[in-house]
Amino acid sequence: MRRKKNYIEIEEVPGKALRYYKHVHGGGFVADGASVDPSAFVHESAYVDPGAVVRRGARIGSGAWVDQGAQIGEDAVVGSCVRVGRDAQIGRGVRLGMRTKVGDRARIADHARVDAEETIAAGAVVTGRRVPGRQISTAA
Repeated sequence: MRRKKNYIEIEEVPGKALRYYKHVHGGGFVADGASVDPSAFVHESAYVDPGAVVRRGARIGSGAWVDQGAQIGEDAVVGSCVRVGRDAQIGRGVRLGMRTKVGDRARIADHARVDAEETIAAGAVVTGRRVPGRQISTAA
């Protein structure tokens, strides 16, 4: 009898595949080398890349992707279809609205709120609520 695989492989570059395992809470895909607290929730259609950290009580929504080296703070909520860029830092208690894009190396301060369908530029710093059409983030 063949054993069922408990992982999937996605080819990152030709000939090199990343292996993703199902997270215990939510069933989302967590890559080798990522660190996800057991109390965090990763939706079954979400991905967490190698080197990413998802802390206690965080929630990763459906279709979300947490890129390499990104850090998601305690009790943060990453909405559906959100993309968190490489080495981005999402603070404790942050709320990211659905379909938001967070650029590489961007930093979002503790308890900040980002509305749906917003784009945070690479290297930007968000310290409060991001209001559509108003610039409240600046390059670091």
